[in-house]
Amino acid sequence: MDFKLIQDAVLANADDYEKKYGVKIDKEFALLKLVEEIGEYMQAILIHERRSRPEKFLPPAESKKEVGKELADVVGMAIVNARLQGIDLEEALRHKWIKDRI
Repeated sequence: MDFKLIQDAVLANADDYEKKYGVKIDKEFALLKLVEEIGEYMQAILIHERRSRPEKFLPPAESKKEVGKELADVVGMAIVNARLQGIDLEEALRHKWIKDRI
């Protein structure tokens, strides 16, 4: 899937979230949510690597799926933050990570 299509879908989802829950997604909220999602991602990693309390352990396939879901939340909130900061994330990734590879 094209990155622009992904961004547009993520941002539409964020807009729907605002309407559904009556929450204004401003810069402060988006930054706080990004940090929250990073914490949830780390918790999923700890569970997946069995570095948490044993009662939190999940079967490996299930815990890996949870890691993926939480990482998707981190990426989604990074996209939302980029929009609010007026940053073209695709261009920033191209400049910082990809350079002359594509």
